[in-house]
Amino acid sequence: MATSSAPRSTVINHRTGTIHRRACDSSQFIKGISFRYLWLVRAPLKADNANLLSRAGRMANVRKKILCIEDDRETAGLIAEELTDRGFEVNVAHSGEEGLMAIMRQTPDLVLCDVGMPTMTGFEVLQRLNEIAPRLGRIPFVFLTALADRDNELRGRRLGGDDYLSKPIDFERLVIIIEARIAGIARTKQSPNYPKLKDREIEVLTWAARGKTSADIARKLRLSKRTIDFHLDNARTKLRAETRTEAAIKAAASGLIRP
Repeated sequence: MATSSAPRSTVINHRTGTIHRRACDSSQFIKGISFRYLWLVRAPLKADNANLLSRAGRMANVRKKILCIEDDRETAGLIAEELTDRGFEVNVAHSGEEGLMAIMRQTPDLVLCDVGMPTMTGFEVLQRLNEIAPRLGRIPFVFLTALADRDNELRGRRLGGDDYLSKPIDFERLVIIIEARIAGIARTKQSPNYPKLKDREIEVLTWAARGKTSADIARKLRLSKRTIDFHLDNARTKLRAETRTEAAIKAAASGLIRP
């Protein structure tokens, strides 16, 4: 008559490296299996949790985007270098017009803008931004200037500037201002109602926003240049813009086009 043998468990003496086998009852055997099974399952879970925590930490440390609008290339390079070293992602525009388009293309977390630029001053950049894209009024806007006089500072603040920093720049102070403004101090303005554009007007304005000329757009759409100009001018009139560039900016800011 065959006899059933009791389950046997393996015991390892980690100090000596000796392996022993011993008999145990069924409950002990099952308990041992369950313990080992849970240990094997939990170990990978702990690793997965560690990975998730690591990812969360990296997400929390995402660099804040700063747009520096400064026509002096040496000064712009110095600002970009200093802020990058302090953990920010810095993009540079060397004119007011270029800076305005940069804000439209990739909304920064904060704008640093020189006041005394040719063609379009820093004050004009903010004024135009408020007119054509008030939904972006929540972006903190900090003026940089060599003109440390009260009248200019008051003018900047009346336009909605959040801060006014004189040159030469105190970078410790600048970083404190940036961190404070990004933390939640910003301007808010009400968005206007934009007119509805026709499909062809949206199409040609989209290509214009991408830097294409009327001739380029005409070739791409297989239309005459005169027809393209007609649609662009209609869109400009509807958007109450002085130029086609301004019309493209307004359309992008209001979500009418996606450059």
